[in-house]
Amino acid sequence: MGLPPVSANYSPPTNCSWTHVALQFNASSLGFQYDRIAAVWLDGAELLRTSTAEPNENGVYWTVTKDVTRYSSILLNHNISLSIMLENLVNDVYTDVYNVNVSFLYYDVKKTDVPLSSYTDSNRKLKLENDNPIKNGVNNLRSEYEKPADLIIPISRNGSEGSWFRILNESELHGQRVTIPKNTYKAVIEIYVSSHGYDEFWYSNPPDSYIQMNNLTTKRGHGAYREVMVNIDGNLVGSVVPFPVIFTGGINPLYWEPLVSIGAFDLPSYDIDLTPFLGLLIDGQAHFLGLGVNDSIPFWLVDANLHLWVDNNCTLPCQVQAKSLDVRTPKFKIQRSSSFLGLDGSFEVEMKRKNEISYWVNSTEGNLTTIIKQELKFKNKINFYLNGTEKKIEQKVEEEIEVRVMSDSGSTISKTKVKRKFPLTITTKTFPAKENGTRLIQSDLDHEWKEKKKVDGGSSSTMTNRQQCNGWMVVQDQNVLYGGAITQQTYSYSDEADCYSRVISAANGKLLNDTVNSLYAAAPSKFGSFSAL
Repeated sequence: MGLPPVSANYSPPTNCSWTHVALQFNASSLGFQYDRIAAVWLDGAELLRTSTAEPNENGVYWTVTKDVTRYSSILLNHNISLSIMLENLVNDVYTDVYNVNVSFLYYDVKKTDVPLSSYTDSNRKLKLENDNPIKNGVNNLRSEYEKPADLIIPISRNGSEGSWFRILNESELHGQRVTIPKNTYKAVIEIYVSSHGYDEFWYSNPPDSYIQMNNLTTKRGHGAYREVMVNIDGNLVGSVVPFPVIFTGGINPLYWEPLVSIGAFDLPSYDIDLTPFLGLLIDGQAHFLGLGVNDSIPFWLVDANLHLWVDNNCTLPCQVQAKSLDVRTPKFKIQRSSSFLGLDGSFEVEMKRKNEISYWVNSTEGNLTTIIKQELKFKNKINFYLNGTEKKIEQKVEEEIEVRVMSDSGSTISKTKVKRKFPLTITTKTFPAKENGTRLIQSDLDHEWKEKKKVDGGSSSTMTNRQQCNGWMVVQDQNVLYGGAITQQTYSYSDEADCYSRVISAANGKLLNDTVNSLYAAAPSKFGSFSAL
């Protein structure tokens, strides 16, 4: 801890034609240690946010493979810096050292029925001949494969503590000033975020009044609402309530042997479309892009990548034209309530954020008007029973986004709807154990990532990833002495091309069942597919 990231020189392979790239993170460990956060950056842009498995005396190893094709504009560059951050503490008690190997795997996927993007080292140019949908792991659902951005600008820091910004409270706003090309016709900011310290389990934090009135020593407070905010020149332009990723030491570490919590090895990133603000951003001036976390306490790690698509047929000094037609401050409503007597009580937070934006962009792609409607709902309820020894958390996050694109004549070109739900339920009960100074903790966990996408007159897709866990453990201080746990995970994905499902169950560190069902369309689909990485 306290040392800078490890860095190495990166260049893509020479004389190699590739259409897809995967990043592979291989790790192993042996000994006693806590879970740790880690990240991989290429030329300052984050490619992977991950965390470690908790090691044991027999040793563990794992592999994370992530499609990083969307970062092609950086991946084709030569002699740039690849850096990895994985802070760890090693002493007489915490004996484990993590051994990590990071590789890039380049794939040349050629389909006669579905042309894909192709890259050749000789002309160093990425071309997209057709759209192709990709199932991008458990984190992001994409029924259409977009052309990777022409340019990516990291919104990150240069320092000895990694390229992420460390946010300690809600008043902090971190970011940097950027100037983007005047021929940019699309801009999307991709946010990486993770919660740690007193806010690792932010969704279970009671209000400060409960802690103060009961003279508790814990600093895990400030309520259970958190929202990541994106600002341009100090003005709010977008937000996201992050999925509550649980690390391998969370709730009951025995849940996560050998399965791992949703997102723990590949934390989700979140895209916010900044194209409505191009009229401001392409003025040739530098603008401050800032990141913050509402209601946060120490600490959060946040950074971002600004993905830009430029009009190559409009060479500078040619300029894309853009204008916001209707950009309103998002309607925001939050309600908090609490009622407690001693250590028993009930706490609720409910938030709604609604927004509608319309804008037009005129480039060689055409003069297109877009209307974006977004509604975000958040509800969290915490109950304490039996003198605070029993705790129940219920949280629901729902987001709905509608995007309508129209031609200059007013006819609708496309209409897309995306719905996401992140339900979470956790129950814990604490009892005195037989051994002195120990506690028996029983717990149940049910959480899910559910997403649906529909394009009118076109494709539709659904993805569900759910885990249900229950278990017990005997704990001394922060160490698990022994216990037992059962975890079942159900994953399913479907679109017009194929259906895939997988059900896995494990108990007490052993895999009990792993059932896979896959059904592909008999006739060739316009979407096609590509071989697994």
